[in-house]
Amino acid sequence: MSAPRDRSHLTVVRDPARGPVEVTPCPDGPLLVRGAETVRDEEGDAHEVTRPVVAVCACGKSQRKPWCDGTHKVIPKR
Repeated sequence: MSAPRDRSHLTVVRDPARGPVEVTPCPDGPLLVRGAETVRDEEGDAHEVTRPVVAVCACGKSQRKPWCDGTHKVIPKR
């Protein structure tokens, strides 16, 4: 089992036209965010969402934060 990940750095802004925002954690992977207009990172920078679903980094190791780049796949599990 992997260690719990801190997800407190994620803020999403809802787009009323897209309906409710849903955040689904993937086991040992990213957070899938549906219905967001913007994702705000830990520095407070806003990142526009241009797709219906985006994968947000939950491991903290992505080189494309806040987006997942698959780095979690090579991190040893505890």
